[in-house]
Amino acid sequence: MMSLTRRRFSALGLAAAATAALPIPAFALTQSQARQLVDRAVGDINAIISSGGSEDQMIRRFRTVFDDYAHTAAIAASALGVAGRSASNSQRSAFAEAFGTYLANKYGRRFREFQGGEITVQRTVPVNNYMEVQTVADLPGQSPFRVDFHVYDRPGRPVFFNLIVEGVNMLVSERQEIGAMLDRRGGDLDELISDLRAMG
Repeated sequence: MMSLTRRRFSALGLAAAATAALPIPAFALTQSQARQLVDRAVGDINAIISSGGSEDQMIRRFRTVFDDYAHTAAIAASALGVAGRSASNSQRSAFAEAFGTYLANKYGRRFREFQGGEITVQRTVPVNNYMEVQTVADLPGQSPFRVDFHVYDRPGRPVFFNLIVEGVNMLVSERQEIGAMLDRRGGDLDELISDLRAMG
């Protein structure tokens, strides 16, 4: 049996808290629907990384991948965490928009590193109230590694709300990162929003 280190236990706790913060509706999504969503998203990602475009061009196209396939508003709310409780509606909306740009830039650059490789969908596994669609990234000169999409069915359409890239949980890492960025600004959410916009 694998023992849990303090760091791993903390990460698991943060992951559970981050997932619990998301508005997960009644379980209605099928494995087929989840796979179809990720098949389309992966198809778009593969097309972008093989396009040979500039970094700026690729990142703009990755923003459309998040807009089309991800629940960025829920991811933003999870990243903001408890700070979102005291924020005004306009601040939450502004943060979600700025965070979407920040997220596309960050993960667009990460996926750009996959240039010359390909992501292949492997299988779909039900996990609690969502589906985990497991994919494998096969890059030149590297051992293949997992990229998992967590998918649920918000009212109207399936979307992914989390990514696990080489074991790094997006919800956990972004909650930690945004929390640290907010702390460095003395809890000033408006300053954080302005800085996130500037990062785009």
